[in-house]
Amino acid sequence: MTVRAGREFLAVPGPTNIPDEVLQAMHRPALEIYAAPLIALTDTLLRDLRTVFGTAGASYIYAANGHGAWEAALTNVLSRGDKVLVLESGRFAVDWGEAAARLGAEVEVVKGDGRHAVRPDDVAARLRADKGGAIKAILAVQIETSTGVGNDIAAIGAAIKATGHDALYVVDTIASLGCVPFTMDAWGVDVAVAGSQKGLMCPPGLGFVAAGARARSAHRNAGLRTPYWDWAVRDGELHYQKYCGTPPEHLLFALRKALDMLFAEGLDNVFLRHRLLAEAVRRAVAAWKEGKVIDFNVEPPADRSDTVTAVLMEGFDPNALRSYCEGKCGVVLGRGIGKLNGKAFRIAHMGHVNAPMVLGTLGVVEQALGALGIPHGKGGVQAAVEWLSESVKP
Repeated sequence: MTVRAGREFLAVPGPTNIPDEVLQAMHRPALEIYAAPLIALTDTLLRDLRTVFGTAGASYIYAANGHGAWEAALTNVLSRGDKVLVLESGRFAVDWGEAAARLGAEVEVVKGDGRHAVRPDDVAARLRADKGGAIKAILAVQIETSTGVGNDIAAIGAAIKATGHDALYVVDTIASLGCVPFTMDAWGVDVAVAGSQKGLMCPPGLGFVAAGARARSAHRNAGLRTPYWDWAVRDGELHYQKYCGTPPEHLLFALRKALDMLFAEGLDNVFLRHRLLAEAVRRAVAAWKEGKVIDFNVEPPADRSDTVTAVLMEGFDPNALRSYCEGKCGVVLGRGIGKLNGKAFRIAHMGHVNAPMVLGTLGVVEQALGALGIPHGKGGVQAAVEWLSESVKP
């Protein structure tokens, strides 16, 4: 330890930093599970989740992580043998498809290299070739945390609609909800999934699913339905059915406070904050890139996400840089995963994050580059400061 005393800062893409107010909201006694205040809490959470998802459909809360939300979405609308089209943009899109295959679906992947966003034209071409309508669902990830790719969910939805294909459009917003715009109904999304531990600023442990009218229609004949995930069970009149048993009360208390904080800031302001801080990170990486070692994983600037940036390193060990940042300075960077294992590090800029946090993280990375003798262009932090100075006026 050298200069790491003080609060450790997580710059990883989940779990993210939890606000003190959210932590404090959980520090209270449990409620009796049939109590009126808990029922009222559930009602407000389900209502407000619909607002965040941008849907007039139904919303569901699961005691589960994001993988649980994946399974909830799949089992409620598919039957064994159904064909699923996976739009690859990184590890998690593929993993979701593998989960569908293990449940008994037939999975086809529209290949991607993890350095570019999904091309809507490629999706449309594949759907037009599906003359018999074999494809029942399309799985896409809005922001792929493993690669830093940000997919244009609205454009993909428009491309799907233009083909007239009847497949359900199912979207993972785990690394995007509460950080960047997402309007489920307007973009033609039938099912969306999310988790509590990223943009929603809560501890891990809650998974969310939103379902539109077409999804709920498909649900009636879905053969993969199981008791725990089943929407029909959770639509029951009794409160405990909303959670298929005892509610995860303290996580619900946390979620209530986190949603209140998002609404108090205003979702449009939340999205602007993320866009500005993400661009600050990108300005710094662009400066470091001049040393010919550092580079963006995502090549087209328009395809880079506003919640996480994957940074490639050529000829140097990114984990040595991560170890320096954490051990010497108390900043925890994301590791490269999947195809980027040992080739990249990731800087998260999502959730409960502000300018001091981002600038401090960038400063520590720049310090580490210098301390470890890693060639890099100078002035990354200054470039980030200049961007924010230009963009955030009195």
